[in-house]
Amino acid sequence: MWIILGIMAIVATVINLLMYAAGKDYKLAMAMGLSLTALTLCAEYSVVSDWVKSESWASLADVVPGMERALWFLTIVSILLNITPVFLERRKKK
Repeated sequence: MWIILGIMAIVATVINLLMYAAGKDYKLAMAMGLSLTALTLCAEYSVVSDWVKSESWASLADVVPGMERALWFLTIVSILLNITPVFLERRKKK
C-alpha cells in the first residue's frame, strides 16, 4: 500500500509543479501531494508495526535503519517541491 501511496504522492507533486508552470491554480495538487506523502509515511509505519507484532526482529534490523534515512530524505524533498510554487509566487509579487 505504501508503494501505491508513494507513487500517487509523486504524481500529485509533478501535477502541482506542472500546474504552476502553466499558470493554473495548483493549491489542490499541492495539498494532495503533501497529504499523500503523509499517508505514505503512515502506511510504512503500519508495515513496521506488523513486523513488531509478528516479532520479526531480523526484518526490523535489516530494513528500518536504511528506510529511516530514505523516508526522512524523501519527505523533505516532497515538502520542498510541493511548496516551491508558493515561494516562487511570492517572489513574483515583490
